[in-house]
Amino acid sequence: MDRTFPTADGVRLVRDLARVIQENAQHLSDIDGLIGDGDHGVNMSKGFTLAGEQLTDGQDLASALQVLGNVLLNEIGGAMGPLYGSFFRAMARAARGQEAVDAAVCSAMLHAGLDKVRDIGGAEVGDKTLLDALAPAVAAFDHALDGGESFGSALQAMKAAAEQGRDSTRDLVAKKGRASRLGERSRGVLDPGAISCSLLLCTMADSIGAALD
Repeated sequence: MDRTFPTADGVRLVRDLARVIQENAQHLSDIDGLIGDGDHGVNMSKGFTLAGEQLTDGQDLASALQVLGNVLLNEIGGAMGPLYGSFFRAMARAARGQEAVDAAVCSAMLHAGLDKVRDIGGAEVGDKTLLDALAPAVAAFDHALDGGESFGSALQAMKAAAEQGRDSTRDLVAKKGRASRLGERSRGVLDPGAISCSLLLCTMADSIGAALD
């Protein structure tokens, strides 16, 4: 029988996501300050903290992700709020009605989030955005499953690809957002959105993996 992630653990997962953003808020803002406004970590931490305060024990995965998405969409300025808010709301819709998340449902959630980010941001891999971490991570998850690997192994493949995608942004020239105004001067710095996306995906992989039945 395939292992599954019980959706009753949804609050714990979202709290794990909030924790990693809070712990890395200063680092994210420091990196953003090199090529952007310098507020990425501050804004992200504000949103995830507010979402954490609105969560209640017993919420399922879809409900917890919906709370997170709503807060990020409505309470955070800049480009990241709408992108991440829409990402988590799309994942919430894909998880709705599920008592447990298996590998197939997780893939559907990831694709729903990825498609929404693409629709809203208009970016592609290579533009030096969070998509440089997100798109390869989702592809790696599916590739592992297609190769017959377990749910847990696919999550670890997603984690590794997210980190590799994050690191790839160092050598890219920004084509979206404020950093794009720097042109070649944006090369040599990791994209803060790709860093935060990698943190979230890696935490998601570890949190889900630890709770698999």
